[in-house]
Amino acid sequence: MKFDVSERMIWFKGEILHVNDAKVNILAPTAQFGLNVFEGIPCYWNDQEQQLYAFRLNDHYERLIRSARLIQIDCPYTKDQLKKAFIDVVKANEYDENLSVRQTLFVDGFGSWGSNGPTEMFVAPIPRGRTSAEYHKDGLKVCVTSWRRISENALSPRIKCGANYINSRYGQREALRNGYDTCIFLNEYGKVSEGPGSCFFMVRNGVLITPSFTDAVLESITRDSVVKLAKSMGYEVEERTIDRTELYTADEAFLCGSAMELTPVLSIDQYELGEGEITKKLHKTYVDAASGSIEQFKNWVTPIY
Repeated sequence: MKFDVSERMIWFKGEILHVNDAKVNILAPTAQFGLNVFEGIPCYWNDQEQQLYAFRLNDHYERLIRSARLIQIDCPYTKDQLKKAFIDVVKANEYDENLSVRQTLFVDGFGSWGSNGPTEMFVAPIPRGRTSAEYHKDGLKVCVTSWRRISENALSPRIKCGANYINSRYGQREALRNGYDTCIFLNEYGKVSEGPGSCFFMVRNGVLITPSFTDAVLESITRDSVVKLAKSMGYEVEERTIDRTELYTADEAFLCGSAMELTPVLSIDQYELGEGEITKKLHKTYVDAASGSIEQFKNWVTPIY
């Protein structure tokens, strides 16, 4: 790592700047109301090839543009411009390690929560080892939070926007207060939804099961990757509604996302789960695919250098 995270370079409003020189107006809608949409894009260093790969870059940009459209803010960038900004700032930092890259479209200026622009962008890479502590646990002790997941008719979980994560914060803070690592949300109908910033999978009798998108679940790229990888490995996958009591009878379970990859769930509401052999196999395959080591999924990765 050439630069410490407090001294790194980021892409901001068309320039590559020192992170401390990038300033946002305190009265901007993004500062006051969380009016932004973003992607957390993982990059993996392949030591054998001496190459850094961005994982499913085009899919992340399709979701970013879709989020901007759904929340009705202007997106002045093409996919090629989004990609160029991303690659330029990673190269500027000369990274040769695993990264998490935050790419955010935000509403600047002096508008309010109803504004649709002016829209600006920043791209901020950070080494994965410097991300939040909850993303570096070997396993998670989880509770079902008393807070319900946001719903399609209130604040759509399909939109990956900053404001949606306040819902995740409520559940996460409750879990931490009560001695857990994180939580699982139920949706407005009392069915299993997802974790804070992560999707949920469980295994029963060798079958991989995850909630449907209509159960208040983010259209997660990691979730989609896990489903495709599991099927390629010969596992049966069910995308369906899950009852709360099914959680306690699972053989194993895990939460997944760009930041946490696949992290085993050790217990749910103090019901202990299995050791997670399928989870371990899936996790290894996911990392291999994301680092460009599986030829079948080479189209998922974009070389940076």
